Amino acid sequence: MTLDTRPLGTSGLEITRVGFGAWAISGTGWSYGWGPQDDADSIAAIHAAVEAGVNWIDTAAAYGAGHSEEVVGRALRALPQVDRPYVFTKCGLVWDGDDPHQAVRKVMKPASVRREIEASLRRLGVDARRRHGRDTGRRRRHAARGVLAAHGRLKAEGKLRAIGLSNHDVAQLEVAEGIAHVDALQPPFSAIHRGAAPELEWSEANGTGVIVYSPMASGLLTGSFSAERVRALPSSDWRASHPDFTTGLEANLAVAKALAVVAGRRRVTTSAAAVAWTLAWPGVTGAIVGARRPGQVADWVPATSLALDRHDLDEVAAAIERTGAGEGPTRPPVPGPTRVPVPAAPAPTFEPAPVPSPTAPDLTTAPSPAADSLPVTGAAATGIGIAGAALLGIGVAILLFLRRRTRPAR
Repeated sequence: MTLDTRPLGTSGLEITRVGFGAWAISGTGWSYGWGPQDDADSIAAIHAAVEAGVNWIDTAAAYGAGHSEEVVGRALRALPQVDRPYVFTKCGLVWDGDDPHQAVRKVMKPASVRREIEASLRRLGVDARRRHGRDTGRRRRHAARGVLAAHGRLKAEGKLRAIGLSNHDVAQLEVAEGIAHVDALQPPFSAIHRGAAPELEWSEANGTGVIVYSPMASGLLTGSFSAERVRALPSSDWRASHPDFTTGLEANLAVAKALAVVAGRRRVTTSAAAVAWTLAWPGVTGAIVGARRPGQVADWVPATSLALDRHDLDEVAAAIERTGAGEGPTRPPVPGPTRVPVPAAPAPTFEPAPVPSPTAPDLTTAPSPAADSLPVTGAAATGIGIAGAALLGIGVAILLFLRRRTRPAR
């Protein structure tokens, strides 16, 4: 099957409007697992997505302390080379090998970046990687330059296709753009969590691709959740105690009900309507959508060809406004004049500089990119993959390796 694609910013990559998200298949052996998961089901779900035409997978080293990457790698090895999708993964979050249930540490030293990337390559058997994690400490511009210089060397070695940031706001993106063009951004975005709207607008204006994560709000907007189901979640599922599934549940389920009405009218699943809602926003290139079983893939793939109309968007906006669910604007803006994408520029050369701390660049509050004014941050999140030296953001810095495999895994 062939799905429509969009260019991911100026990276040169053409990606389908949905990608397979591999967070939920990471298992229970870490602090943000989704409960017990059968690896055979995970691999079958990946294969179902590829067969449906999806051409990229999003994962991370931190998901299951490497387990998600291992499962993705096993799924790829079972596919003919010509069918293997792009793989987007991340670095910057390091776990304790003896106890992966402990909180991950945010580390963004050049030497750690290399170790993490090479470990991911071994698990995945692919040529692409990203960086994630944002930390609350402040660092100087030379810290970012040192990390970017390391990324540049890895790219020259053919181990890396691009650099990205995750969960960064507009002010942080402006600072990042002063160091290197931001090829792609990865923010959380759904009909519940709409706070990244300013970052979508910035990205559209700056030739930056956007891959949103959690478009179905971690399952809340699939039409299959209820208060009873939340109470039945195992303790190993992070959602069991999250505010979205506890104090905010009633309002969030009202939004899901509105999406179900839209879905019924358009003859698709609620999952597809939820994903299509995010794709209706200007600036969104694609959405990361999870599946734990192969049958779930067919629920959301139709979102790629579903264009919601004003009546559909009004239905969802009314539910948001009535309940106060989530945060951010309640509907996409009216499209303005077409913006001309920023042409791709050659990857800049970064001179190595001393890195005073193991944290990722925190581009939080610097008003200007003066040489000594760049704060650095990091926070756990997902990432995206892009080609070319660039930055990506989700409240976390993320580095990516994106490239189709052209040789068998070793």
